[in-house]
Amino acid sequence: MMKNNNNFNRRDFIKVTAVTGLGLTLNLYSCTKSEDPKPQPPKDEDTGGTKINITDISIPLYLEVSKSGNMNIQGKGFESGDKIIFQSLTNTNTKFTGDVSSISETSAAIAIPAGLLSDRYRLTVTRGQATSTLGSTTLNVVFNANIPDKEGMTIKGVVYAGSAGIANVVVSDGIEVTKTDSNGVYYLPSDKKQKSVFVSIPGNYEVEKQGSAPLFFKKLSRPADTVETHDFSLTQVNNEKHVVLALGDMHLANRNNDIEQFQKGFLTDVNKSIKDIQSAGTKVYALALGDMTWETYWYENNYALPQYRTQMDEIKTTIFHTIGNHDNDPYVADDWHSATKYRDILGPTYYSFNLGKIHYVVLDNVEYINTGGAAGSSGNRNYNAKIVAEQMEWLKKDLAMVEDKSTPIVLAMHIQLNNNPTLTGSGNQTSTIRLSNSAEFIAAFNGFPNVHVLTGHTHIQYHVENSTSLMEHNSAAVCATWWWTGRSGYANNQICKDGTPGGYVIWEMEGKDLKWKYKSINYENNYQFRAYDLNKVHITPAEHAPSYTGTDSEFVKYAAEYATANNNNEVLINVWGYDTKWKVEVFEGGQAPAVNRVNVLDPLHIISYSAKRLNVNATPTADFVSTKTAHMFKARAASPTSTLEIKVTDRFGNVYTENMQRPKAFTTAMS
Repeated sequence: MMKNNNNFNRRDFIKVTAVTGLGLTLNLYSCTKSEDPKPQPPKDEDTGGTKINITDISIPLYLEVSKSGNMNIQGKGFESGDKIIFQSLTNTNTKFTGDVSSISETSAAIAIPAGLLSDRYRLTVTRGQATSTLGSTTLNVVFNANIPDKEGMTIKGVVYAGSAGIANVVVSDGIEVTKTDSNGVYYLPSDKKQKSVFVSIPGNYEVEKQGSAPLFFKKLSRPADTVETHDFSLTQVNNEKHVVLALGDMHLANRNNDIEQFQKGFLTDVNKSIKDIQSAGTKVYALALGDMTWETYWYENNYALPQYRTQMDEIKTTIFHTIGNHDNDPYVADDWHSATKYRDILGPTYYSFNLGKIHYVVLDNVEYINTGGAAGSSGNRNYNAKIVAEQMEWLKKDLAMVEDKSTPIVLAMHIQLNNNPTLTGSGNQTSTIRLSNSAEFIAAFNGFPNVHVLTGHTHIQYHVENSTSLMEHNSAAVCATWWWTGRSGYANNQICKDGTPGGYVIWEMEGKDLKWKYKSINYENNYQFRAYDLNKVHITPAEHAPSYTGTDSEFVKYAAEYATANNNNEVLINVWGYDTKWKVEVFEGGQAPAVNRVNVLDPLHIISYSAKRLNVNATPTADFVSTKTAHMFKARAASPTSTLEIKVTDRFGNVYTENMQRPKAFTTAMS
């Protein structure tokens, strides 16, 4: 008798009835093994897919691997044809795939994927549709794994392009500064306090990028007494002629429908500028001047530097960053540690680089105090405008590496060096100093005849020449009045506190020549001033805040001189890019009325912000209300209805004109 090895019984047979096309009914029988159900393949906990059975896995927490080389993973069960996924743990958009090149009983060799960056990765093996998570490690991808150690040197590496090292490239850990030797090799005696090492990108080279962020730095993760190798891969380009877009205060915080305004307004505009410049064969870069975010809303709105970084990747060029006071952690009451998240997401808070023949320096001049800040609780976010001693010493070392003192220096920092200029009784421009250690800062540039300081912070536009060799350019804000005037239901414009349109500055560099021009969002490049017919500028609640229920005196506090009708046939001209080498002229028929520089409020900003806030019976925020500016000019016409020709000439000889037909309407939509 045949033995039933399958242990089936009558219960295991299931009757299945099928109806055929011939009208016959067939009884089909299927069988199951109820005592021993078929096991399901295990699932990988991380991917949810069918798991590959890899055992005895051992991956070091830190691995140094050579470009175009192999790395070994200990483990049993690898097969030929397996692939390894390298998923970045710091940037979810970064992923690489490597092939298993050889296997043994206890390990597998994986070919390093082309373009693999030094980073922390989760490693996953795939085999068809099956996967298995192997673990995580920090990978340091090096050009030359055989650089000898040197006594006292804790960081070493190579700066290279293609297969060759590059000589005389500056490398720094934020304290020590050195140059590469003839083979591109460098050494630094670093205590690793700054937690990173960075290359001062030489002119006519670029570094690798993640999204829009240049990878000019490497994070230090080993103990202070352990030697680390960090290389920098460069690509040779021609950027002797280049453009830098200076982007002041973006304040992205997921409020005031700022993301929508940013994307539909600024992002569209800046990408068009980039495309137009690149189409002419010119390299374009961007330099954010701080306050990219708004730490007040990091935790409240869950919108901080990672979310900002995602938005920046939509800008079609490389972006260098400057830390602002609002880019520090409000839960931390310590200058150094409050910038930890910034360093993790965007890199060092101070560094240098070169484009063509221009040397760029980025500084952190915010000493963040944040009294009362603690885990889970924001402090009062106070700060000093200061370059701390350690950073100042680094600046001097960095500048000492610039051998050709005729090299133009472009320095970026967030808080202004000089305060908003005013006018003396004789009509001359005057300004006070904001930076607390400005004398030492300015002295650091002795011997350099062409220094330009780019700042933000104020949400207004002005220029101050501290000397014949050093000039500050304070850039108005991309967000204008913190996105208020463009908020849904408000003025539907972007205007800063001094009447400057929201925008950015286009810096054109060719060799050692520098030129600059302000670019207003959603306007052509030649839009450089706005003219008011003051006969039509009368700011009243009835006209500009009909729902206001407060007192007349309170309204007048914001409307200022414009609360009273002006019938003197005067015109007011706001020239936001003005510096003392510009010229403003007005012509009425065959006459040229006198043009006087004045220090007054911009009336369009008043009706675009303060009046709109009063209209909903809210108190305008003191920091956001209109600010007097000295880039204003007045002229008196002979007639209230004559057409005026306004001619503005900038320091580079560019002429901008308006044929001003009067009366000219005064509305939030005017230009």
